[in-house]
Amino acid sequence: MYKKMTGLMILLVLVGILIVNIIDQNKQNTTERISNEFDVSGDTSVQGGVIAPIESVGIEPGELAPDIELEAADGTQFKLSELRGKKVLLNFWATWCPPCKEEMPAMQQFYDAHKDEMEVIAVNFKEKDQKVRDFINDSVYTYTIPIDEDGVVSNEYGVYTVPTTYFIGTDGIIQQPRKVGPMTYEYMEEMLQTLN
Repeated sequence: MYKKMTGLMILLVLVGILIVNIIDQNKQNTTERISNEFDVSGDTSVQGGVIAPIESVGIEPGELAPDIELEAADGTQFKLSELRGKKVLLNFWATWCPPCKEEMPAMQQFYDAHKDEMEVIAVNFKEKDQKVRDFINDSVYTYTIPIDEDGVVSNEYGVYTVPTTYFIGTDGIIQQPRKVGPMTYEYMEEMLQTLN
């Protein structure tokens, strides 16, 4: 009887180990499959990227930034060409975008520190006017926020994912490659130093 009980205990332990190994292997396979679904590039430094058509490369450095004429969240009319002579950080964002919300406080901090040197413009990406106004009313953001409800400006700039940011010099020329993904305060500081 003792031998049967010992044998049964050993068998149960082995079955338990087998079940734990199978569950662990399934978790590992699921994790690998999920991570491959979201990061097919293999580049671990990419944030906020998507696979997009070739025409989505946007405006390249050296090109004149297309003019923008939109109503801002505060009800004023915004026109990008009126900012000639100033450096401009031109950001595209959305209220439903977690990386956008992550970078917005840093953008406000940057704007507060450098508003005499550089304008911060955050164009809302294809959302209903009132939704954007409600979001802004519940926030502390004081930089200009034009609303591109129909997506015309976003399409012209080749914006297929948010956040996307362009850096424009005093001459109205895009001077750095666009940044796709959230920015840090330090990154904005670095870009400010590269613009003329």
